Parts: sequence; structure tokens; C-alpha cells
Amino acid sequence: MTMWPDPERQLIARYIAGLNLRTTNSPIYYRQALNIFQDVAERHARLDKDMLVAWLNVSPGRWAATTRLHRTRIIDRFLDHLEETGAIERNPVAALAEACNIKQCKPVWRALASSDPDSALAELHQPRPFGSILGKMMSQHVTLMRNRGYKYTTQTVWLSRFDRFLQLNPALQGQPIAVMLQHWSAAKTTRNHPNECEKLKRVLAKILRHQNPSIPPRRPDPRPEKEVARQWRKPHIYTPADVRRMLDIARFYPSPRAPLRPLSIYTMLLLAYCAGLRRSELARLDLGDVDFQGGTITIRQTKFYKTRILPLPDSVMIELRSYTEARRCAGGSQDPRSGLFWHEQRSDRYTKEAVAWLLVDVIRRAGLKPPQGRTGPRLHDLRHSMVVNRILEWYKAGINPQAHLPFLATYLGHRDINSTLVYITVTQDLLHRASERFRVLGAPCLNIGPEVRA
Repeated sequence: MTMWPDPERQLIARYIAGLNLRTTNSPIYYRQALNIFQDVAERHARLDKDMLVAWLNVSPGRWAATTRLHRTRIIDRFLDHLEETGAIERNPVAALAEACNIKQCKPVWRALASSDPDSALAELHQPRPFGSILGKMMSQHVTLMRNRGYKYTTQTVWLSRFDRFLQLNPALQGQPIAVMLQHWSAAKTTRNHPNECEKLKRVLAKILRHQNPSIPPRRPDPRPEKEVARQWRKPHIYTPADVRRMLDIARFYPSPRAPLRPLSIYTMLLLAYCAGLRRSELARLDLGDVDFQGGTITIRQTKFYKTRILPLPDSVMIELRSYTEARRCAGGSQDPRSGLFWHEQRSDRYTKEAVAWLLVDVIRRAGLKPPQGRTGPRLHDLRHSMVVNRILEWYKAGINPQAHLPFLATYLGHRDINSTLVYITVTQDLLHRASERFRVLGAPCLNIGPEVRA
């Protein structure tokens, strides 16, 4: 086994050769960065923090700050490769991130590049997950609920925030849980914090009852949730004209380095609106999930571990067929398990974060959302719009929407129609259609003859 640094620099050559870089200049940049990094490593006896700081101090004379940050990504991937192949015992950057209890390496590089790396690393340090006096109890409960088949992600976030608060306030460690919760409730003034505290109290009450069934059940307080619902912004319902404008923008989305991306965004937007798919469902679609013969797509293991098969209109299937053909011509993998929405530069599927960023950017370019900030229409409003516009089409066709709500709930992946009712936003057009249907069908029932009045 070859150890690093190796005098012949064969590890660097083999590593770069195995990356399959697309541009001719990329291997040159990679080789330059890695050779400089090895030059510094050969002058130091150990691969540690001091060596990383020394490399960063050499870099400013060669590269601008943004270029140096990009080179740190190259070094990160190379160190991960060395650790995987056994050429080094441990990636020192990952070790520093683990010591600080953070997941990303970029903050570590920023701290090392500062004027005082030790102080900057100390400021990065985060409390250990579930390290408070209640941490063991909460961690065991999370494990129990996940073993029972629940995802339990949101509740874990609530418990983790409360645990971090307790670690940062050691004076509360010996206090009763009620006192801890009282201080946690006063710690933030955000709009949703009282509602989150109420939900946290319910979870903690459940944990305590699991340990001691004789504890009486806690009576929930519905007021915080109602207050949040009262302040929550109303979904934006995109009109068919809005959707057409967004589709036109997506088809000609500027992407000179990834020619397939405009068609990918166009198809994502089409499925997000026509099938009401969530961004995570779009990102998880595989090539084999599209059935052109049956005219369906399969949405696997979504919210609450459900899988559903959705029929699509012929027009949507034609667009899907065009996209898969363009994807094949662009060199996309034909493995049925590969991502349907394939990223040319990464040779992998788009992540849900990338899907959200691209589609939101299309909404901004269409002039429906401000250029910056979180205000304005959301990506998830496409799902709301699909529901409202589908009900409008039922009204126009003379179909009773109430009788078809169970089918719509199944199509959206809901457990029952109660979840679907949240998506029904009463617009002026929808209210007019409902009133017209009542006038035609319900109003004659109110006409009472003279013999009845007598």
C-alpha cells in the first residue's frame, strides 16, 4: 500500500485520472493545487492543523480568495480519497469538523484561514448532540420511535434544539423540566417558537409517560398553533397563464455549460404542476419509474413511507419521452435506478435543494417572485395551484368535486381528504363556480309550492 505523501506523486496522478473531468483545463488546476499541497505536506512531519494553515498561508500569493476557497474543495475530496484508500489514517479537516461537532468542512477552512485559527475554531464548536442532562432520555425516545417505523425527523429537530439550549445554559441542568421549558419558551421571540414549545411539551410528556405510565396525560394547548395558522400567509394560486410563462422561461433557461439543464427544468416544472409533485419527489424519481406503455410514473417511499402510481395525460408523457431521449443523447446513464433528472456536470441526479433553487429561480425570472428574499409565491404553491385548478376543471365539466376528493387525495399521496382540504384555497373563480353549481342544483330545492306554504 502506498502512503502519502509519495515522492513519485503517483497517488495524485491516479486520483486525477480517475475523476473523469469534463474540461481540458480542469486536470491542470487539480494537479497544480494538489502538487502545492504536497509540497507543503513534505515540509511538515505531520498532517495536522499547522500543516493546513501553512498551505493556506502559501496560497494567497498564488490565488484570489474565491479561487483559494474553490481549491479547498479540491483538497477536501483528495483527502477523503486518501483516507478511503488507506494512504492516510484520517482526513485532518474532517477530524477538526468532528471535534467542533459540525458536519461541513467549509467553516473549518474559513477558520484556519483567519488571523487567529485557534480562536476561530473555538467559536465554531457546537454542543455535542444530546449531551445535556436530558439528552440520553431524548435520544432513546428518538431511537424507539424510529424503530417503530416513524421517520421522526421534525420531532428530533425540536428535541435537538432544546438539548443544545440546555447545554449552553448549564445553570438549568439541575432544575425541574417545567423550569427548563419555561426558560426555553422565553429564549426566542420568533412567531413560530411558542407553537414549537407547545409541541415539544407534548413530546416530552409522551417520553415521561413511557417511563412512568402512572403520570396523567398532559392536556394540549391549541392556542399557539391557532395563532401561527392565523398569521400564516395564504398560498399563491398560479393561473394557467402564469404556468405557461414559467414553462417558456424554463425551456430557454441560460445554461451554456449544461445544455440539457433547460429541458430538465422544463420537465421538472411540468411534473410539479401537472402531477402535484413535491421537490423531494422530483429529486427521487428514477429513470425506471416512468412507464411509457402504461402512461404512468411511480412515486416511491414519499411522506409517511407511501408509494403511489400516477397516471399522466398523453401530452405530459410526450414531453417526458422527449426529455428521456435528450437525456440519452447527452450521455445520461440508462440504468433504471439512475436519477431521472440527470446532472451533466456531476453525472448524478439533481438534489432536492438544486431542484428547489432552479424552479424558484424560474419563478423569479417570470416576475412572480421578488429577485431576492423569501417573500412572494413559493415553489410548493404549484401543488396548491394544481388542486385548485383541477377542482375548477371539474366544475366546468359538470363533475361534483366533493365526490372526487378521495381520488385527488390518493393522487397527491395524502392519507385522507382532511390533508387535501388544506390545499383548497378559495379563489374568486372557484367561489363563482361553486355558487353557480349551487344555483343550478341546489336552488330549485328551496322553491316551496303554495300548497306547502298553506
